[in-house]
Amino acid sequence: MVGTDKENLTVKTRHLGVALLGALLALTACGSPAAEPAAPAGKKVVAATAWEGALAKAAGATDVAVIVPASTAHAADYDPKPSDLVAVGKADLVLYAEFEGFAGKLKDAAGGNAKVEAVTLDNTPDVVKSEVRRLAGLLGTAPAAEEWVTKFDATLSGAAGTVKAAWRDGKAPKVVSQAFVAYMAAITGAEVVGTYGPGPVTPAQLADLAAKQPDLVLDNAHMSTGTVLPDSPAKQVKVVNYPGADLDLLGVFTTNAEEIAKALES
Repeated sequence: MVGTDKENLTVKTRHLGVALLGALLALTACGSPAAEPAAPAGKKVVAATAWEGALAKAAGATDVAVIVPASTAHAADYDPKPSDLVAVGKADLVLYAEFEGFAGKLKDAAGGNAKVEAVTLDNTPDVVKSEVRRLAGLLGTAPAAEEWVTKFDATLSGAAGTVKAAWRDGKAPKVVSQAFVAYMAAITGAEVVGTYGPGPVTPAQLADLAAKQPDLVLDNAHMSTGTVLPDSPAKQVKVVNYPGADLDLLGVFTTNAEEIAKALES
């Protein structure tokens, strides 16, 4: 009788263990949340300069390396080092501008799986938005790009307000601008009465521009020709196109607006 009881207890224990194991497996399969799949790694972007890098960052790229140091005065004339070209070879996306003298070296150094893309470098707002959205299409980051575009629109509105607050007697200033920075005049509501560059300014052009009696001269900080109208009372302002090492393109517009406002107030 005792032996029988022990045998029954053993059998019951085994059945209970099997039942508990089955319940545990069922709970794991049906009641517990499945492990989240690992998020895909972002694409590695190598940009020729901080300008292309800033556009990539605005588009949503999170892994961006820049070849030309942000402090370089004439980025288009940079001569890449061997280590620069090695970095290009490891990229998923390589960005450059057609006018950059070293663009050919970057294209040659790109790895077989890398996409090499020419970028339009122009800070005119419509061009900026178009390029940011286009790059987002390549990166698969459209939501991030749209979020940045919203911030961009707000930044432009703020820049315009900063300058307009400094208008003398509430009148838009008359501006002579280097061709590649005239976008700042348009953004801030200034009246462009003449442009110059990118080639050297001739004596005849100087005389014509001075006769316009501008309040400001917008000079391209990255390809300055010195004082444009030396005999004019017009204030000359250095306008930047390239962002700094932080790749903050919004900061370009904010900084330029602040400098223009200071010139009007001085």
